[in-house]
Amino acid sequence: MKIVIIADHAHINGGQAKVAIESAKGLAARGHEVVYFAAVGPADAGLTAAGVKTIVLGQPDLMSANSLMRFGAQWLWNVEAPRRLGEVLGACDPAGTIIHVHGWAKALSPSIGPVLKRTAIPRIFTMHEYFLACPNGGFYDFPVAQPCHRRPMSVACIAHNCDSRNYMRKLMRVARHALLLQSGLLESLGDVITISRLQREVLQPYLPPKVRYHEIGNPIDVAPLGPKPPAPLGDFIFVGRISAEKGAKIFAEAARRAGKKAIFVGDGPAAAELQSAYPEAVILGWKSPDDVKTLMRAARALVFPSVWYEGQPLTVLESLALGTPVIVSDVCAGREAVKDGVNGRWFKSADADSLAAALVELSDEGIARTMAQAAYELYWAAPLTLDRHLDALLALYNAAAGGKDKLTAEAFDASR
Repeated sequence: MKIVIIADHAHINGGQAKVAIESAKGLAARGHEVVYFAAVGPADAGLTAAGVKTIVLGQPDLMSANSLMRFGAQWLWNVEAPRRLGEVLGACDPAGTIIHVHGWAKALSPSIGPVLKRTAIPRIFTMHEYFLACPNGGFYDFPVAQPCHRRPMSVACIAHNCDSRNYMRKLMRVARHALLLQSGLLESLGDVITISRLQREVLQPYLPPKVRYHEIGNPIDVAPLGPKPPAPLGDFIFVGRISAEKGAKIFAEAARRAGKKAIFVGDGPAAAELQSAYPEAVILGWKSPDDVKTLMRAARALVFPSVWYEGQPLTVLESLALGTPVIVSDVCAGREAVKDGVNGRWFKSADADSLAAALVELSDEGIARTMAQAAYELYWAAPLTLDRHLDALLALYNAAAGGKDKLTAEAFDASR
């Protein structure tokens, strides 16, 4: 089988690119011909080593653009991307090829829509975020730090500033979404992979009724280390971007009210303000992936206070795989991996008192140890390994291509 993977980035700069690149390498290792098409380089060295043909347009994203005006034009409608993508797909035999789109919103733009709509090659999209339905990609109102329930592109949506910076940028997002709705990108959807149940519930009202949904979790890169050793449990820990939507301030406030130490692994736009308001909080900054796992393994619990929907928070699953329970906001998709009172706790989103109560509860050594054991056992009973992820992808690819063991959406989901 030939598989054309489409993504904004050819190097790992976050969870979306990591999943796209790791699956590309894994599919190539299983003997499939894989083409990786991206706007932004450099290309991950592992792609070439794995035998993946990499096509990188050499374009910028927001972080690397020399001219914001030039990048703004690319972000609205990337002229080069559809031409180059058309060449790639034109060289493919539709009968033996699958297209898998992982990302387009950061650099490729909606301009790839017409190319995808007119091709006869089966198309699969993984929903890493919500840009196909929501102009700001998150159904989130940044100024008030709450999920947004306005209907996308309604008068109420267009008139309201939900952007993290200013209303002018919101209007640019509205303009791009208007282009998206005319681009054929939505019409090109066939099989859609969602990475949580919440994500499907949020997206389904805004995607075409013909879409077939499949829930395939992203792979988690954690080794089975066994249950936690009997060493003393550490502090409560936050891992990720320190920003309003991630709920960092809520954790700091809850820790203060509970009389507990808050450890932050990461950085972000709210870090300086948080440190000033909560000088007792410990901010360690960004750490290597191995160091992060070591810190999570030693922690009493991971606190994941995100106040927006998320997709499938990898940090939550990594923590559980390491045998560390998770205290999670009840509004985000991370709650789906946590059985309340078994391998962690749910708390009321944005409620520092509710979170503080959970911190106090897990300060009890016996409760924390029982939840830690459950966290490890439940995760490894059905681990989200790369091999299982690839098995699920290939089953879906075969079904989409009309293979003899074609699956219905229900049968496919039951096979996970």
